[in-house]
Amino acid sequence: MIKILIADDHAIVREGLKQIVAEAGNMRVTGEAGNVKELFALLENDSWDVVVLDINMPGKSGLEALKEMQEKYQHLPVLILSMYGEDQYGLRAVKAGAAGYLKKVSAPEELVNAIHKIVNGGKYISSELAEKLANTYRKNEKEFPHEALSDREYQIMCKIAMGESAEKIAEQLYISIHTVYSYRNRILEKMKMKSNVELTRYAIRHKLIEG
Repeated sequence: MIKILIADDHAIVREGLKQIVAEAGNMRVTGEAGNVKELFALLENDSWDVVVLDINMPGKSGLEALKEMQEKYQHLPVLILSMYGEDQYGLRAVKAGAAGYLKKVSAPEELVNAIHKIVNGGKYISSELAEKLANTYRKNEKEFPHEALSDREYQIMCKIAMGESAEKIAEQLYISIHTVYSYRNRILEKMKMKSNVELTRYAIRHKLIEG
């Protein structure tokens, strides 16, 4: 029996995943967390075969959690299950150590197949994402401005580009509005831009958000 730990801040998503997994027959969700703190508390007290991890969670993001897990639980495979497409977070997730990347709109059988492949030591990523990963290692350099952003900066950049207010971003990420503005200024400086409008145009052009 494959033991699965799910980390997602939406209870309805966790319930849906548990139902999909239960119908597969040979796997079971034996732990669930609504944030990164709960995730690590569970990891310290039990063992799992795979973690299904969301990116956009309150406080620390899934990418930040993934990097910490690579230090403490490097032999535990992680499948990123996100609302964001591969163009937005796929490359960052795999470079951070994820064994697979899947969108939440994927078919239930695709999730089951991904878990099976990852548990057996494989990677579950698209051919397009594999090619992007290979290209980054061949070049070993930052081709686009957004690739120089930290994971947190990139997360906030995408939210700003999608038109989310500083208040909403602060509430979602459990940080102050002042911190959001500090990140915004740093992002604009790194990307050599002057406004949120420029960020939005850039993000749409590079398919980091949907236009």
